[in-house]
Amino acid sequence: MATDNNALQSNFIRNIIAEDFRTNKFGGRVHTRFPPEPNGYLHIGHAKSICLNFGLAAENNGLCNLRFDDTNPVKEEREYVESIIEDVRWLGFDWGDRMYYASDYFDRLYEYAVQLIRMGKAYVCDLSPDEMRQFRGTLTEPGRESPYRNRSVEENLDLFERMRSGEFEDGSRVLRAKIDMASPNLNMRDPVIYRILHAQHHRTGDKWCIYPMYDFTHCLSDSIEGITHSICTLEFEDHRPLYDWFLDELGVYHPQQIEFARLNLTYTVMSKRRLSELVENGYVTGWDDPRMPTISGLRRRGYTPESIRTFCERIGVAKRDSMVDMALLEHCVREDLNRRAKRVMGVLRPLRIVIENYPENQVEEVEAINNPEDPAMGTRKVPFSREIYIEQSDFMEDPPKKFYRLGPGREVRLRYAYYIKCVDVVKDGITGEVVELRCTYDPATKGGYAPDGRKVKGTLHWVSAAHAIQAQVRLYDKLLLMANPASECEGGDFRDCLNPESLVTIPACWVEPSLKEAVPGN
Repeated sequence: MATDNNALQSNFIRNIIAEDFRTNKFGGRVHTRFPPEPNGYLHIGHAKSICLNFGLAAENNGLCNLRFDDTNPVKEEREYVESIIEDVRWLGFDWGDRMYYASDYFDRLYEYAVQLIRMGKAYVCDLSPDEMRQFRGTLTEPGRESPYRNRSVEENLDLFERMRSGEFEDGSRVLRAKIDMASPNLNMRDPVIYRILHAQHHRTGDKWCIYPMYDFTHCLSDSIEGITHSICTLEFEDHRPLYDWFLDELGVYHPQQIEFARLNLTYTVMSKRRLSELVENGYVTGWDDPRMPTISGLRRRGYTPESIRTFCERIGVAKRDSMVDMALLEHCVREDLNRRAKRVMGVLRPLRIVIENYPENQVEEVEAINNPEDPAMGTRKVPFSREIYIEQSDFMEDPPKKFYRLGPGREVRLRYAYYIKCVDVVKDGITGEVVELRCTYDPATKGGYAPDGRKVKGTLHWVSAAHAIQAQVRLYDKLLLMANPASECEGGDFRDCLNPESLVTIPACWVEPSLKEAVPGN
């Protein structure tokens, strides 16, 4: 997609790339990748990474790959792969013929692991997961070497081949890198490279029963694909020495890993594990529920790809974690929709008005503007008749001073139609609730303007009672009650912070008849 370089704000990653161009570090190339795990739907945090990786490539005449990190068959599904493809395309990005899977490289990754064993840099370990944690040490205490660390190369090769052939049970053995159990960086204390998982893989079936770990897979996949700048979120900063170690020890092409702060958004959660809990436990209707921060949920809620790309550019790229207010995301979509969305009228909680001096059987069509920001979007015809609905909230029997809508004896404008004045109020004989208003209209004010120049302060939307169609409306609010659930729900379950009114359904409201032909996504 086209990128306007004049509109781009500087950030530390753009500065790094500019310096790499100056020094010809990668031969003038920029090649990035977006590497999602297909274990859930993408969310707005992923959108930041997508826009960053594809955007950096586009603005530097480079390339960006889409690569699925499919190394955990227990959690991965084809559904997630297809949803990711749809979301990235919907955001406006294209990877050409460069869609890859980590599983494409399983044979090569296995050979790299064998190479490390032959070099004396990897060994098969029989410690249980609990024992491995005990041997690992702490931030202040060094770890202890596994009793299996000094197995011979021949024994390790034999055991690793037997792991591959399916001879051992899940969790009984792992392959570990032999680095430094006293390293101050816990990720360098002989990390696991391969584990045993007898599980069906969505692409390779039952060919493999051992699967590589993320840290081993990621750097080598980057190397195989010729990536120049491997852009990750900040939690991988402590993993960078391991990224570099694998590539240096194996003597293969070495991309540069760069970390940036992930997106944290108020009033929601950005963890796929927690979002999965919401789906699986029925707190939402699915991954694409409009309350979810997923890209598919935002799409259903009415967000446009342009608004999300604008949001991602405005929040910028930094090295320090911060919290972004949901209001900024909402502002970006309002700003975008204000230019492109058609306006139509609907009444959520109707109050009937009878216009006493309007002919009983008369129906006329008034001309309504589709978008006042864009005359090219034209107009539409809206039926007007003697009986209409307005919002209950647009009338008060005893209005305060700054209430400019309808009240007894008051005159207001019906958008695109006429001036009307309230002359009587009809109430329920038992409850005293206002059920109907009696009004008169001024025929000279057709179109909503008075030829004598008199002004009214209130303009109301409305629908014709005889022509409106009934619709169900779902009103969505914030998913969580707390702006920062990670800290404000501390010590409790984040689900206790769920907003009970995040979805309010109005079973029957009235909308203008032009919506009869509307389709999902309009």
